[in-house]
Amino acid sequence: MNDDEQRRIIIHRISSHRQAGMGPDGKPVKPINKWIALALLIPVLALMAVLGVFFFAAFLALFAIAAVGFSIRLWWLRRKYQNTMQQTDQNDQKTDDEHTVIIEDAEIIEETEVERKKKKEAKGASSKSDTAGY
Repeated sequence: MNDDEQRRIIIHRISSHRQAGMGPDGKPVKPINKWIALALLIPVLALMAVLGVFFFAAFLALFAIAAVGFSIRLWWLRRKYQNTMQQTDQNDQKTDDEHTVIIEDAEIIEETEVERKKKKEAKGASSKSDTAGY
């Protein structure tokens, strides 16, 4: 017999013992021992499930608190940024207002270069005609 066949036989014996309800030492397992093991495993599994739900809920609560804290921080920073921008705009308006002189009830007269030359020529011609008459 080679080494491969011997491993097959051992694996076959182990699987046949487990199927027949036999223990690892080859003795049959009593049904009462199966029931005791099952009776002990059910509460342990239930306790593990409850603890799993508890830790999941605790983790979820911590995550929710962190999310709320993070969103409050973002809101605070955005609010601070908007206030800074508004103050900057107001300061810009104040400096513009300080340099601007407001004159009420005034009339602004525009005079172009062409109109000035015409007036000068008209004054010059009238002054020549005034002096020529003397």
